[in-house]
Amino acid sequence: MQVEVNENIILIGTAHISKDSVDEVRDAIEKYKPDIVAVELCQKRYEALTEKDKWENTPITSLLKSNKAYLVLAQTFLSSIQRRLGKEYGVEPGSEMIAALEEAKKHNLKVALVDRDIAVTLKRAWRKMGIREKFRLSWEFMKAMVGYDEEELEELDLKELMKEDVISALMKEFSEIAPSISTVLIRERDEYISKKIFDESKKGKVLAVVGAGHINGIKENLKKEELKIDLKELETVPRKRFSLMKVFAYSIPVLVVLLIVYLILTGSWERAAHALLWWALITGSLSAIGTLIARGHPLSILTAFVAAPFTTLHPTLAAGWFAGLVEAKMRVPRVKDFQGLSKLDSIKDFLNNRVIRVLMVVALANVGSMIGTFVALWYISTLAL
Repeated sequence: MQVEVNENIILIGTAHISKDSVDEVRDAIEKYKPDIVAVELCQKRYEALTEKDKWENTPITSLLKSNKAYLVLAQTFLSSIQRRLGKEYGVEPGSEMIAALEEAKKHNLKVALVDRDIAVTLKRAWRKMGIREKFRLSWEFMKAMVGYDEEELEELDLKELMKEDVISALMKEFSEIAPSISTVLIRERDEYISKKIFDESKKGKVLAVVGAGHINGIKENLKKEELKIDLKELETVPRKRFSLMKVFAYSIPVLVVLLIVYLILTGSWERAAHALLWWALITGSLSAIGTLIARGHPLSILTAFVAAPFTTLHPTLAAGWFAGLVEAKMRVPRVKDFQGLSKLDSIKDFLNNRVIRVLMVVALANVGSMIGTFVALWYISTLAL
């Protein structure tokens, strides 16, 4: 789909998985001879496409320390669907963007990356969601990690998926699960891309390669007499909102401290020390057991045991984070392990995947420490009676 907005801007709406779109992009660059080729990519997605070997061999621990972790989540969410579609249509997702980059290089044209950082997009969306929507999204993500079954795939409208780029399809998936974030995922991206294209058009003739699903929104924005869009505002991640979950998280350490103080004030120093010891043993042991069930490394198990007594008293920390970090250090997963999540066909594959192992260590260490918190809280409260 080609749309000529004005003499300086041409939009090419590409399909998600289509050889026709690859050919259309190449032909359009030859036909219009633009000064700038704008592509619907952010820097992280650009690097993932153009530096595949480097990207696939990046240690997962470095991703967890940066915003690239959001990119990994986004790519994993659709990986099981993409694998099947790629086999059926014989075209790798993102081929139209690669074609645009190759043609720009061939003709010595400037390339402009006009999409918002995916990490910012997903962070803004996450902050907009309520607890129920976050739960639904987490559940769908877990399903995506182990692959959709054939019946679910048959229910998908493949023709509709082919009309959009990878991230656009992801945005629609998210919007159906969590309606409250549709503004962030769809309208904001249309505005952001429009503004970036408009700014580039001041430097020369622009041919923009975008997902077909964005064509109408971008065209409407670019047709306006004044394009008042604040990119800095759209790149800002809003602060976290107050929630009952935070109140609950902060109430636990307060209760523990009050119980210990009560035991001390009533002259029962021995019972206070006894309560602290059992708090450490119960929370630490159950977190360690969770890590053991996840088949964590011995050092990960030890880390969970040591960390849990402290993290259960700190509402912004979790034992699983520390145990998971140690697990990732001892058995370093790489991005290729993450990309293999959609290819897990057996229990053996599931258990041997290093990314799954890290995620299980994090999850089960946290579950263990959470159970330990309630058990330990109940036990030390009996000492105060």
